[in-house]
Amino acid sequence: MRDLVAQRAPELLERVTELVGEDPFARVEENTRFAQPAIFCASVVGWDALDLHPSAGAGHSLGELAALVAAGVLERDDALRLVVLRGKLMGEARNGSMLALVGASLEDAREIAAEGGVTVANDNAPGQVVLSGSHEALDKTEEVANARKTRVIRLDVAGAFHSPAMEPATVPFRAALDEVEISEPRFPVFSGASAAPFKDVREELAGALTRPVRWRETVIALHEAGAPSFVEVGPGKVLARMGKRILKGVPFETPAEGLIHV
Repeated sequence: MRDLVAQRAPELLERVTELVGEDPFARVEENTRFAQPAIFCASVVGWDALDLHPSAGAGHSLGELAALVAAGVLERDDALRLVVLRGKLMGEARNGSMLALVGASLEDAREIAAEGGVTVANDNAPGQVVLSGSHEALDKTEEVANARKTRVIRLDVAGAFHSPAMEPATVPFRAALDEVEISEPRFPVFSGASAAPFKDVREELAGALTRPVRWRETVIALHEAGAPSFVEVGPGKVLARMGKRILKGVPFETPAEGLIHV
């Protein structure tokens, strides 16, 4: 990711290093404080390099800010400052973790979550739902899932993201959102928390910290709104793989993947 940003937008690499206090790419695997700015930079640079003209867009969690930059709703530097703050706030919230349920329906996941005392954080794709909660509650949830013959994968994250545990982060993040300008979108951007186009960007971005990511529904909503195909702009192919499970036979491309190694 760093090579892509350094080659195509060296001023962005300099700016993110200034805001984070060090090069986030050097510590991207350590903490979301570093991962979020690094992924955001790679995503917006990839967007610029591809010269796409979509009918609509969306982003998974952090990706919403990159999508809003692409649509002209947020200026790049404003969004970068928000991302750095978001990563810092979420990185400081060491109040739990997350686990993925493999093969479980959303209904089953909700039942397991309720019994374990955790919440649904991500409805990513058919058979892939992520739960969020305290370490103790996740231990109990894993026992519940095992008893129901549901496979569990504990995620290596340092917080109960997209759950009520993130509430302390919403106040400073919402205050920072008040400081940035919001412009009319060049194309609709769908919120992952509502699976519908953003209406109140500030409120919805702040609220998304504690609300589940309804990615499966968002992809379906984009398709029903007229999107015949999808392009994943950020680093990796995770969203494309999930998309192919959500919408069988619909093209999901990852042209940005080739840019990472330029």
